[in-house]
Amino acid sequence: MFAEIIIPLALPKNYTWSVPQAIHDAIKVGCRVEVNLGKNKKYAGIVKRLHNEPPEFFEAKDILNLLDAEPVVFEEQLKLWEWIASYYMCSEGEVMAAALPAHFKLSSETVLVFNDEYGEDFSALDHDEYLVGEALLIKRELKLTEVQELLDSSHVYPVINKLIQKKVCYVWEALKQTYSPKKDVYVVLNPVYNNEENLEKLVNEDKKLQRAEKQMELLLSYLHLIKTEGEVTKASLLKKSNATDAQLKGLVDKNILFTEKRVVDRLQFLPKNVHIDFELSPAQQEAFDKIKHIFTEKQVCLLHGVTSSGKTQVYIKLIEEVMRSGRQILYMLPEIALTSQIIRRLQKHFGGYIGIYHSKFTQNERVEIWNKVKNGELKIILGARSSLYLPFRDLQLIICDEEHDPSYKQQEPAPRYNGRDAAVYFSSLFHGRVLLGSATPSLESYHNSVTGKYGLVELNQRYGDFHLPPIEIIDTKKVVQKDRSKVMLSPALTEAVNETVAKERQVILFQNRRGYSPYQICSVCGWIPQCKYCDVSLTYHKLTNKLQCHYCGTTYPPLTVCAACGSHSFMQKNFGTEKVEEQLQELFPDAKIARMDIDTVRGKNAHDVLIQQFEQRRIDILVGTQMVVKGLDFDAVDLVGIIDADGLLHFADFRVNERAFQLMEQVSGRAGRKGATGKVMIQTLQPQHPVLQMVQLHDYKKMYAAEIENRKQFFYPPFSRIIHLSFKHKLKEVVEKAAYEFANALKNKYGNYLVGPAEPVVGRVRNQYLIELLLKLPRDAKLIAQCKEDLLYQIAVLHQHKSYRSVTIIADVDAI
Repeated sequence: MFAEIIIPLALPKNYTWSVPQAIHDAIKVGCRVEVNLGKNKKYAGIVKRLHNEPPEFFEAKDILNLLDAEPVVFEEQLKLWEWIASYYMCSEGEVMAAALPAHFKLSSETVLVFNDEYGEDFSALDHDEYLVGEALLIKRELKLTEVQELLDSSHVYPVINKLIQKKVCYVWEALKQTYSPKKDVYVVLNPVYNNEENLEKLVNEDKKLQRAEKQMELLLSYLHLIKTEGEVTKASLLKKSNATDAQLKGLVDKNILFTEKRVVDRLQFLPKNVHIDFELSPAQQEAFDKIKHIFTEKQVCLLHGVTSSGKTQVYIKLIEEVMRSGRQILYMLPEIALTSQIIRRLQKHFGGYIGIYHSKFTQNERVEIWNKVKNGELKIILGARSSLYLPFRDLQLIICDEEHDPSYKQQEPAPRYNGRDAAVYFSSLFHGRVLLGSATPSLESYHNSVTGKYGLVELNQRYGDFHLPPIEIIDTKKVVQKDRSKVMLSPALTEAVNETVAKERQVILFQNRRGYSPYQICSVCGWIPQCKYCDVSLTYHKLTNKLQCHYCGTTYPPLTVCAACGSHSFMQKNFGTEKVEEQLQELFPDAKIARMDIDTVRGKNAHDVLIQQFEQRRIDILVGTQMVVKGLDFDAVDLVGIIDADGLLHFADFRVNERAFQLMEQVSGRAGRKGATGKVMIQTLQPQHPVLQMVQLHDYKKMYAAEIENRKQFFYPPFSRIIHLSFKHKLKEVVEKAAYEFANALKNKYGNYLVGPAEPVVGRVRNQYLIELLLKLPRDAKLIAQCKEDLLYQIAVLHQHKSYRSVTIIADVDAI
């Protein structure tokens, strides 16, 4: 018997290994096996297929070990991997590397790290596990090869597997995450005082303690909390007693109280109960019934509902219905950032039936959720695009919320898949249904609905019959600045912010640039500081007092002398969120102002904290980038300001008008969601721009009609399929030659569909020069499949050429 096995490497095709007689009966498709590739490299691979056809051109090596008694992935997942690999022009190994938590992907490069929380008691380990455990305790970390030497055996995977399961050690990849395990400081009473008599003596007779009033208050607060709560955290104790760290330290120094750090779960699984405490409005009920009817005929339905029309409540009712039938639901969101607000709403209704899954979880947490989905314990999963890879057994419904969002498309590294499109394919494997939801659907999805491929349901009124906010366009050409600089906050917008804050309502201001100043320029000769490694100007960040490249992340000290003319005179040009925040603080010193961009929400929970503060009205004005736009629901926002609409309208991209409309409509949708109508103000130098006129009327259909005509005329999606090729090399002449040779090889067959090669707007990133090539292919499945084959063949041919071996070629199918 032979097995086709996927290993987590970018190999053009899967290898075949021979199945030893000893594991013939135990091996199953979807199980992990230990295999040898090359001389010494060992990997944990996944069995894709079992068969009896020996490989034609090589002798198959034996599988070394079977690692699982039961499959870790099911057939549907393997089919999804195969589809993603073939459609998005990558290998199944790359998909596997993206799909599986690190603990499932052991390889001979793996490093094991001792888990301090396990302690030093190895009595529960067998002989081999004990040896490795002892070595880990002494050395703190071991390479796989060292474990093999230690046990004098190459078959160490089963031992390592058990050690990981018993939490004796971590895989090194598990420690590369952006945050550490969450720990809370707990306060415990010295066991001596568990005796009532000793405690009474301490409280009534200890002179030192009686003199320290605050410490006595703190101790009494602790005794009250331990009775009511059972456990006392340091934070809750200090809050309850209104005491300081120093006063607590005084009790710790006296050996009355101890503090200890404990790891706490990030995601508390609530009791499993379903509690739906609302009724749908007539409009929502009609939409709900229509969706159910469409699902009897079509696999995919688009719910086009204006902002604040109550789409989430329709989703909740659909989830309830599917869940009661015992099947699984996946609720997808484009960004991790959005999950915090939605999870609170869903947990209220579905309790412990729901879990979250995204890339910021530790590998341990991911394995736990993976297993809970596999055994059917979790019925509803809320997650970003990576949640598609989970081992669902019976997936009936996928909800793809904010389906227009570009974040559904993976950019780097491969597989560069679109989560929304992969969801449609994945659902078909279970004969399930997909609901796409958005206030501003992508042109492709809306086109599929209009042409009958998808069903279409519309929700045209806001929940509670509130009106969409009126939009005022401010012509900043009419605002005169003393220094002739770009207008940041016009008098009209400033006045509106002032009025809103005075009424104790909230304001959101949107500026799609982070940092303080996007570039600075020498006022004498016009020189602009640029990144050493990228062809792009540097952004000044005032908080860190650094210049930063937003392409490669390199930081530089601020410049005081012009490199070209030696002048000391620099002008800050344009403005980012940091500068807007500073000006707001000057104009409104009494208002509570916060900023939400990638610089302020770096931690795992930072975004959630900021959102909760805004929900609780502890922030009056929130200024931010796209993060403030997406699907968030705040009750008290009366004013939304778009500070620089022109920045959204001037990108060299065929989707620029669609994107600008979506962003502005989504931003304006944050205003007047509950009660008051709200107001939106847009600052621009070109008030007559057609997109702004459509946003002012909230007219999606007019935007769609205009854009679809342009797409048809210039043969862009949805009328064509695009494949975008990027060529990268450290030498400009090499990358140019390679791209032109590649294009010439394709000209005979695909000349009519080729655009380029050409240099992109930013022609060098991370010291690699870039050239791009675009293929616009007709929607003919056979031709597209053939073209992908030809492209992969040409890439292989080009890499045979000695001069071009080091040219990186990246194919991006359905590029965004």
